[in-house]
Amino acid sequence: QVQLVEFGGGLVQPGGSLRLSCAASGNIFSIDAMGWYRQAPGKERELVANFSSGGSPNYADSVKGRFFISRVNAKNTVYLQMNSLKREGTAVYYCHVDQTTGWGVREVYWGQGTQVTVSS
Repeated sequence: QVQLVEFGGGLVQPGGSLRLSCAASGNIFSIDAMGWYRQAPGKERELVANFSSGGSPNYADSVKGRFFISRVNAKNTVYLQMNSLKREGTAVYYCHVDQTTGWGVREVYWGQGTQVTVSS
């Protein structure tokens, strides 16, 4: 099992910034992807940003240039710096890990989610 602990959600005014963090611990093998998804009320969960096995970050078109993902591999931690937040950024943000175990089994884990509310 892998545990994901998230920090950093909250209430912010439009145009403001927040930083989310996610630390993975437990039985970590080969992480194929790690990053953030979000789910707004009445909508499906969508990718915000992640690192895939290729190493380069991937971003949803809606956040490019405003959100930045970074990581500290030694700590199995990823951060999401969210700038110029818009009201449509209001959602529950979930940390996500996709890994392959030593036995070649794919595992997918989700954090508990952290609420981000963008409102004046």
